[in-house]
Amino acid sequence: MAEELGLRERKKLQTERRVWRTAVELFLERGFEKVSVQEIAAAAEVSKMTVFNYYGSKEDLVLKPMEHHAGDAAHAVRTRAPGESAAAAVCRQFVELLELRDPSVGLCDQQEVLSIRRLIVETPGLLLRAYANRMHGLQQLADVLAAETGGDRMEAQVAAGQLMAARNALINENHRRLLAGESADAVYPDAVAAAHRAFGLVEQGLGDYATRPAE
Repeated sequence: MAEELGLRERKKLQTERRVWRTAVELFLERGFEKVSVQEIAAAAEVSKMTVFNYYGSKEDLVLKPMEHHAGDAAHAVRTRAPGESAAAAVCRQFVELLELRDPSVGLCDQQEVLSIRRLIVETPGLLLRAYANRMHGLQQLADVLAAETGGDRMEAQVAAGQLMAARNALINENHRRLLAGESADAVYPDAVAAAHRAFGLVEQGLGDYATRPAE
C-alpha cells in the first residue's frame, strides 16, 4: 500500500510539473493574456478541472513556485541562532541562497527563469500579484518580529519594511544584471558584497533591535 501511495504521489507531481511547464511555454510563446486555461489543459493532455486542482488561478501557473519563498525572511529570523540579530539572519540566508544560484534571490541565469522574469515584468496582472506576494512576505516577517519582541506593531512593521526593502533591492539588481547578459557566476561576488552592504545599512539603522538573547 505504501508503494502504491508513493507511485500515486509521484504521478501527481509529474502531472503538476507537466501542466506548469506547458503553461509557461505557451505564455512565453504567445503572451500571458493570449493563452486560455483550456488551451493549457489541452496541450498538457489533462482536463481544465485538473489544471485548477493543482493551480487555483491562471496567475498561479506562473507565480505559485515563487510564492513558496514568500516566507523565507520570516523563517530566517524565526530560526536564527542566539545572539544573532534579525538583519544578520536575513543577510546570512540571502548569501546562502546566492551561493546556490537560487532563483528566489535573482541569481539564476537559466534562460527559462530569465524569460519568466521578463514575462512577469511585462504583464501588469502578474506584476501586481508578485507585488502582493512581496507584501505577504513582509507581513509574515513583521508578525515574527512583533511576536518575538513582545511588542510594538509599528516598530515591527518598520523593521520588516527595511529588511524586505533591502532584500528586494538586491534581487532587482541581480535580475537587472542577468537580463543585461551577465552570467550568474560573474555577478555572484558583487551580489554577495552588495548583500553585506545593504543589510549592514539596515543593521546600523536598527541597532540591536530583535537580537536574540544569548543562552
